Amino acid sequence: MSEAPILKDTARSSGREALQKNIQAAMALSEAIRSTLGPKGLDKLLIDDEGRTLVTNDGVTVLETAKVEHPVAKMMINASSTQDRIAKDGTTSTVILAGEMLQNAWQLVLQGIHPSTIARGYRNAEQYILNCIDEIKLDSDEEMRKTVVKTSLAGKGHASMQQKIADLSLDAVKMVADEDNSVDISKIKLISQTGGTVEDSKVFQGLMLPKKRISSDMVKEVSNGKIILIDGGLEKKNVSTDLKLNVTSIGVLESFRQEERHMLMAQVDRLVEYGVNVLACRESIDDDVKNYLAEHGIQAFRRVSRSDLNMLAKSCGARLVNSITASTPSDLGDFISSNNIAIDAKDFWVVEGEGKAATIIAKGSTVDIVGEVERCFDDSLGVSVQLIEDGAVVCGGGASYVALARRLRRFAETIPGREQLAVEAYADAIEVIVRVLAENAGIDPITTLLDVVAKQTNTDSDRFGVDLATGKPEDMFETGVLEPLGIVKQALIGATEVAIAILRIDDVLWAKQDMEMPELPNDDM
Repeated sequence: MSEAPILKDTARSSGREALQKNIQAAMALSEAIRSTLGPKGLDKLLIDDEGRTLVTNDGVTVLETAKVEHPVAKMMINASSTQDRIAKDGTTSTVILAGEMLQNAWQLVLQGIHPSTIARGYRNAEQYILNCIDEIKLDSDEEMRKTVVKTSLAGKGHASMQQKIADLSLDAVKMVADEDNSVDISKIKLISQTGGTVEDSKVFQGLMLPKKRISSDMVKEVSNGKIILIDGGLEKKNVSTDLKLNVTSIGVLESFRQEERHMLMAQVDRLVEYGVNVLACRESIDDDVKNYLAEHGIQAFRRVSRSDLNMLAKSCGARLVNSITASTPSDLGDFISSNNIAIDAKDFWVVEGEGKAATIIAKGSTVDIVGEVERCFDDSLGVSVQLIEDGAVVCGGGASYVALARRLRRFAETIPGREQLAVEAYADAIEVIVRVLAENAGIDPITTLLDVVAKQTNTDSDRFGVDLATGKPEDMFETGVLEPLGIVKQALIGATEVAIAILRIDDVLWAKQDMEMPELPNDDM
């Protein structure tokens, strides 16, 4: 048999070595965004290949912007992105929790406990806290919801900015909420503008697009009409050919042009037959038909983006069609009003449909500030949706994580064997949130954690977390530091899943690569 290696040009690490390297990569990523957590978190300056800069403390933005090669680090980023997609907040917490779970798991591995045993213990711990997490939840009212959204923006801008964004986000979500409180966040459009301050931002009922009708002769406002959405245009077709045509008579060329105009007019006649009041096209509308459309009382808008057309379709109950000739009356949508207005010398088309929609105009003094305001609105809208769909909240300041850890330790006493150590390690891991919050505020993390645990135990209350202004345990409900239950739950689920997935990897094969591993975060690894 040949002695040639089976895995040619492939670097391989297995067993404890592979696990150690994977945990190193995960810990390196966790350490990179650790300082951004909480209202006292610091910002990161991101610079891309073209020299463009971005200042933010949004965890998922930092992770998705950074260039990461290690597959385990990419798994951590995917977990953070999932958290952002589902909960819109808690992205940094997810990565920090996963990193701490893996670090604690490594300490158990060094004691001779098999990774599979640790994974089973972590799974049992996750299932237990998901079953008992409802014990710490609180039902929210309108005022509490504003407080929760404002809390999600802690550390991003000043207090008045946080309050303004929180109020506008909740108002926008309530505008599009159905009777059963379900919310389609895609019905909310965010328009950013430079100039003014964040306090100048506004929310409007209906869908606003930075467009104006193609002719001032067209009716400015229409009520209770029909709209058609074309994923194309109303214009003459350009024919590409290598053939050369010799036109010997001016009349022949004119007849071609007349036929083209006739075909365009026939399409407009079809709209009139349908009873269409508003036409929106993704491509252009020929100047030859502008007056014809105006004569028949049809508002027309051209070069509307496909994403905006899709939002119009949802708002008005219309279907996007490729052309007018391919349309049917069933493709039309209904709208309550279609109006052209001017805001700060800028033209807008405002459509209010039966399907509800809302538009937020976000303002900032500079491009960089507007970008950060956009990210704040994105987070606050996601949190607002959760609060409208499910009003359950928990106390912030790490209170909920400490409360769950206390329950986990009591649960661990009932588990025989080595899995008990894994459950206790899981409980230790989720307390990292309190330590990092204190650490970023310049407060001793260990003392702070012990004080919070002691306060909750002595008072038998789940509401006590760390007050970062004083460094002392305080009732987070009384201080107004709250967060949606769904964010905490999803952060725990996402962190647990990625931690277990990494623990179960015992063999890593690198094909034709010389991968540099990150430095150890501490001497114990």
